Amino acid sequence: MFTGIIEELGQIESITQGSESLQLTIRVGEITNDMNLGDSISVNGVCLTVTSFTNQHFSTDVMPETFHHTALRGLKVGSKVNLERAMAANGRFGGHFVSGHVDGVGKIQSRETKDNAEYFHIKVEPDLAKYMMLKGSISVDGTSLTIFGLTNDTFTISLIPHTQDATILTSKVEGDVVNIECDQLLKYVYQLMHPSDEQKGTGLSMEQLRQSGFLNQ
Repeated sequence: MFTGIIEELGQIESITQGSESLQLTIRVGEITNDMNLGDSISVNGVCLTVTSFTNQHFSTDVMPETFHHTALRGLKVGSKVNLERAMAANGRFGGHFVSGHVDGVGKIQSRETKDNAEYFHIKVEPDLAKYMMLKGSISVDGTSLTIFGLTNDTFTISLIPHTQDATILTSKVEGDVVNIECDQLLKYVYQLMHPSDEQKGTGLSMEQLRQSGFLNQ
């Protein structure tokens, strides 16, 4: 479990590429101080496993499922990446619930500066947009952000100066692809309210919510 609060920027040191997989070695600063083999770490919002590490870098594998459904396959040697270690049980929850299980990718349509903020308009598939809401949480390349605008295939986020300095997002330009993870709570509620054919009878209905006292009669 992560929070979407980026701890450190890493840099891709080497990439070993298979036909549908990657092995990444990432140069870092202090994030390896309490690192252990098998630890989970978020790389641009994708939960990966530490397979080896030193004081200055760590390595991790990207399997075919992750290769095909995230933006990690677009990384190059020298690329900067957002890093966050899994949240400690006694840690402060500064962002929102982020699993590191990316739902899909989005493409930056445009960006604009408004006073001290950078606004990004990001296009996604409608299947992702259905899990979004105005003022709801969204993870973009692992960064916890708030949705300020929403259509059936586009959402808008805004970066404060700290986020501009502390993440890779400020380096993104029109056409760049980013990892998207929608809010977990919205996904759970949507699935309960819209069960698949295989899940019919296991979901919630408006009538059940009324009977349980969650809605006004």
